[in-house]
Amino acid sequence: MIRTLKFLLSIHLKRSKGIKQVDGFTLIELLVGMIMAFLIITPLLGFMINILDTDRKEQAKANSEQEIQAALDYIARDLQQAIYIYDATGIACLTGTADTNTCPNASTTGNQLPSPTATDRVPVLVFWKRELVSQAITITGTQKNDTFVYSLVAYYLIKDTSTTWSKAARIARWQIRDGVADPSSTETCGKYLTGQCPSPGFALFKLDGTGTITQKMNAWTKATASYTADTTVLVDFIDQTKTDDASNPAPTAVCSLTSVPASFSVPASFNTRDTAKMTSFYACVDRVNTTAQVFLRGNALARLQNDNVNYKDSSKTYFPNASIRVQGRGYLFTK
Repeated sequence: MIRTLKFLLSIHLKRSKGIKQVDGFTLIELLVGMIMAFLIITPLLGFMINILDTDRKEQAKANSEQEIQAALDYIARDLQQAIYIYDATGIACLTGTADTNTCPNASTTGNQLPSPTATDRVPVLVFWKRELVSQAITITGTQKNDTFVYSLVAYYLIKDTSTTWSKAARIARWQIRDGVADPSSTETCGKYLTGQCPSPGFALFKLDGTGTITQKMNAWTKATASYTADTTVLVDFIDQTKTDDASNPAPTAVCSLTSVPASFSVPASFNTRDTAKMTSFYACVDRVNTTAQVFLRGNALARLQNDNVNYKDSSKTYFPNASIRVQGRGYLFTK
């Protein structure tokens, strides 16, 4: 038995000596493996990052398209109630940026609209509208009736350094409204229904006397009280590219001076103000027919980055634009 065990053990030792010992990877093999992994993985990572970046840009583009369309729809509903839309000359008369020869009947104070001399904003669309006030007048007991009042509305293109909003431009809306008259009222603001006083600074336009409707509307003067109504932002992330930027010129306006119909005025935002060098929001106005063609262009890139956000042809797909043409349902006339 012992001899048998010694014999088997000797055979096992002989076989063990014949087995080749396995070593680990050499340094060169590791370096070659790392280089090959780098060459394979790096392009894949770049591809994945590019896909993720494109997805973010497409999502930002979709958001911009939705917001621009929603803003245009809102402006369109507002304009449908318009009874008079100011053209570029009219806005210049109200802000005091036109000379007395252009606006002979206008006020010389030049402060009929808020911030008349500000360079970080420009009034693009200004109009009077007839606005419904629901259930304002009491007929008998608890029975009430609707009425209408006149309002002055202005849409501004704003580009400033506010940290509340994006580094792109934005559109804000401003409005003042007449009150609902009540001869028997004891309201502190005068003969108006309780809670239906005119906005501070509001004064109704005057159509009496000589002159055309345009001259009379351009000569509108606000009341002596200071405005308290503030602008309300309608939409942010509007393209801020300036037309005088040679390296990144803004796209040609869809109703520019060369293509605008004869009945339309010069786009209201094309004046001497610094903000007016942008064509991301402008209106071509036909005051005779109470019609306006409004154009908007957004900036989806400004949602994702803080620099290199100016318009370029190579990235124009991320500057969605839309336009709409609206005719007001009301009108003014004078004898």
